Amino acid sequence: MKLMRSLLFVPGHKEGWPEKATASGADGIILDLEDAVPANLKEEARGIVAASIARIAEKHPQIGIYVRINALETGMAGFDLEKIVVPGLSGVLLPKSYGPRDVISCDALLTHFELKNGLASGSLGIITPLETAQAYASCEDILAASPRVETLFAGASPGGDVERSIGYQFTPEGLETLYLRSRAQLAVRASGRQFSLTGVWQDIANLEGARAFAERSRRIGFTGLVLIHPSHVAIANEVFSPSAQEVKFFKGLIEAFEDAEARGVAAVVYEGIHIDYAHVRRARDVIAMYDKLRKQE
Repeated sequence: MKLMRSLLFVPGHKEGWPEKATASGADGIILDLEDAVPANLKEEARGIVAASIARIAEKHPQIGIYVRINALETGMAGFDLEKIVVPGLSGVLLPKSYGPRDVISCDALLTHFELKNGLASGSLGIITPLETAQAYASCEDILAASPRVETLFAGASPGGDVERSIGYQFTPEGLETLYLRSRAQLAVRASGRQFSLTGVWQDIANLEGARAFAERSRRIGFTGLVLIHPSHVAIANEVFSPSAQEVKFFKGLIEAFEDAEARGVAAVVYEGIHIDYAHVRRARDVIAMYDKLRKQE
């Protein structure tokens, strides 16, 4: 999975909108065949999405391209996959999952259509949105259900499926979903995966609120946001990138420790802070993320 600080939803039936999404600077896009597409336009949207994947993949190979298919329980997921499993696709979002069985079913469908449509078997990933109480209660099992599962998307927005399923009352501060999002984050990292997603901030015009939401999410440990508006992309990209000040600090920390280590010392004070090997490992992780983002640009 590519490191994606920002993953922007695009209604699948809107021709030309994927190009606008890529122009926003998003690290990835989600072409939506589910809730953003009217029922009578689903079939038309599949063709538009397939064409969009080919076009965006050719022009912007660095961008992650995902499709949110319709839920398995609708009976439409197979029709979606038949059309949109094409070269250039990174993977799918599996909505309304109730646990690992749904992931296994999606895996089987992907395998079938990879073979049918000429893609390498196992090449497509699955991002699993957590939209039901059952999904949040089985984070670890979902992650273990298939090697295709790239990460979890810990949804915690107002008025959506997860609010209805669990019954919380949304507030911008997000304390009512802190446990849910923290559980998802812990499960992702415990599984060995490095990248995790949360979202979405729905008050589109409230950019200060979007920034605060992003900053709170980063403090928990998330590495990126799922977004519904291009105006939030720059905020997510900034918040989930190491700042110039952080890079300078951590490079200095590594240098100071390596100098001390060469003198036979494994603990040293750097800018008033005691540091040892644990701090250096953290610093190297941050610098590695910074270098990876630069290569993706």
